[in-house]
Amino acid sequence: MKNLFNLFLMFFFAMPILSLSENPTNFSESCEDGSGETGSSFGIGFDLVLDFGLYRNSCPEAESIVYSWVETTVLEDPRMAASLLRLHFHDCFVNGCDASVLLDDTEGLVGEKTAPPNLNSLRGFEVIDSIKSDIESVCPETVSCADILAMAARDSVVVSGGPRWEVEVGRKDSRTASKQAATNGLPSPNSTVSTLISTFQNLGLSQTDMVALSGGHTLGKARCTSFTARLQPLQTGQPANHGDNLEFLESLQQLCSTVGPSVGITQLDLVTPSTFDNQYYVNLLSGEGLLPSDQALAVQDPGTRAIVETYATDQSVFFEDFKNAMVKMGGIPGGSNSEIRKNCRMIN
Repeated sequence: MKNLFNLFLMFFFAMPILSLSENPTNFSESCEDGSGETGSSFGIGFDLVLDFGLYRNSCPEAESIVYSWVETTVLEDPRMAASLLRLHFHDCFVNGCDASVLLDDTEGLVGEKTAPPNLNSLRGFEVIDSIKSDIESVCPETVSCADILAMAARDSVVVSGGPRWEVEVGRKDSRTASKQAATNGLPSPNSTVSTLISTFQNLGLSQTDMVALSGGHTLGKARCTSFTARLQPLQTGQPANHGDNLEFLESLQQLCSTVGPSVGITQLDLVTPSTFDNQYYVNLLSGEGLLPSDQALAVQDPGTRAIVETYATDQSVFFEDFKNAMVKMGGIPGGSNSEIRKNCRMIN
């Protein structure tokens, strides 16, 4: 399997990287949008063929069911948009987009939910359960949990004011999970830019994809324990990054010291916390990135800095690159030991 995965990466890196900020052609226009006849195939030993129209006949209600649940849930709890987006991200980054992140621990399986990056952090599982239940009632054993995660992530962005894109479907659900892979494979909030670039490139995602996907942090919240390193200048008198906004850091320190670092939580974007927009990048340029890995994009590497500046200036470029990156990330294949689960929390 390791050799097969390496073969996949060699194939992926041989493909031209399409960044919509560099190429005016809309990504969806390069695929037969909605035809069900063309799409992405990463079937090198992984039995994964994705297209846009797979469920048009077999389960035409699927997308509307997902959207309805996401819209209702986010209206009640705006933070859930970030949570559902993050579920898809954390799923795809660990052995591919195979819904392994949804599996509960059993006597014979240690899942990914208790891995340090996920424990007491990931949420939204009940929303996915509700979506799956409704879809199973009209289209039994047809729509995978992995596809539900991909559609729910897209719809979370849409209902928060962000762009819409066509989601390729046809993923299968893994019958296994890996706590170790989740522990070691997910980017840390303290990651340097070089580490982030390497992590994303290992999955066939470019530097532009990495900076665009980081823009998902325009939604959601983070605990003080995730951004302790950002307070370094206040504790040592030495700036952690050029351009640190000391007033911003002082407000974070006050929050965390008042309620305690394990309890304190704040918005990743204080300006437009529930709106999917380019404010995240504007914040980075003013030294107001919450996570160390976020602020690093604007100060540690000239290449990522240039992309941040572009997105901060032109939201439409960010939206196009984000859509493209989400489609690419959503195509990371899982393993061959797969199925379409009846219940997203357990194998059939």
